[in-house]
Amino acid sequence: MIVVAALVVVAAVLAIVVVRRISGDRPEQNEHLVRAVDDMRLKMDELSQDLSDALERAERESRRNRLFGELGGSIDLEELMDRVLDAAMEIPGFDAAMILVEGQAGTSTIVTRGMTADETAKPPTSGVAGALPGTITVTYRYGRERELMPDSELICGGVFIPLMGRELSPVGTLSLFWRSSDHEPLAEHIEQAESLVASAIPAIENARRYGEARKLAETDALTGLYNQRYFHETLRREVLRAQRYERNLALIVFDVDDFKAINDQIGHLAGDRVLAQAADRLREAVRSVDVPARIGGDEFAVILPESDAEDADQLYRRVQSSMRGTSLGTDDERLRLSAGIAELQHGDTAAGLFERADGALYRAKDLGKDRADVARNADRA
Repeated sequence: MIVVAALVVVAAVLAIVVVRRISGDRPEQNEHLVRAVDDMRLKMDELSQDLSDALERAERESRRNRLFGELGGSIDLEELMDRVLDAAMEIPGFDAAMILVEGQAGTSTIVTRGMTADETAKPPTSGVAGALPGTITVTYRYGRERELMPDSELICGGVFIPLMGRELSPVGTLSLFWRSSDHEPLAEHIEQAESLVASAIPAIENARRYGEARKLAETDALTGLYNQRYFHETLRREVLRAQRYERNLALIVFDVDDFKAINDQIGHLAGDRVLAQAADRLREAVRSVDVPARIGGDEFAVILPESDAEDADQLYRRVQSSMRGTSLGTDDERLRLSAGIAELQHGDTAAGLFERADGALYRAKDLGKDRADVARNADRA
């Protein structure tokens, strides 16, 4: 780049000298000198373009190297996948990207870049079932009804690179796409993508193992809901966030009515199955942003961000209706539960919010069970 810049400067100086000479030369020499100046200007333009291209390549390489260096700096899987896609999109010739990482439980985590919602929901495939045998390049052809659409709206091809872990076990796939029908990725660009994958695999495996270990540490073994420790950590975090940004937050605490009698009647193993069924009903009723947890033997709770007491009461009614469809196996007896609801008030702490919801739960029990009670401001200590 320094050499190219120096050549541009030299050419500029020569052009100035020639122009000065033209002003003092004879007319018959001017035409020759003008042509020489024009040639120099063309060369200067070419050198300037070369310099601009070199600077752009250097900046892109610098960004990619920086992103490569950051790959091992996170143990959060989705954050790491974002960094891989950031580096991938620095490789020339690609308009969109997707990375898929498989979990040991059969679930997959997918992160995309530059793809529409429809493409993300139903992404283009390599056409190969199962793990890829190696890097595959695919060109897509569309029917006549889509031929009239601009190239910019269609994914016209893709490169699929397998992520292979230890002992050649499949970890996932990095997919890079282009939208121009006359484009074909250069071999050097595919090699750059493969180098990125090779650099990312150790970090992805570490992040995946950490995520699975963290999930085990945060999950109740019997019900699959979050456990008590995770619940209290999340409640504290959500209360601080809601207070800081003046957002709504609600908490509901559930308790299975007469669970000791249920255990005595059908046995502890059957009682565990009842709790697992109750957790399933609760999981089906909550929203994706809610945080359901088992916080005691037969006690559950749900944190409801951006919600008030009315939202929590609606959740209770959905869960209550669903629970009544759970048979205890004797005399057609049905599962019932009581709940206490509290809405975050100014100055509330996580402990204070929980105590108010818990107090409302005991009040619901005293009022006859199988109902919900809402904590009042006067309930605050």
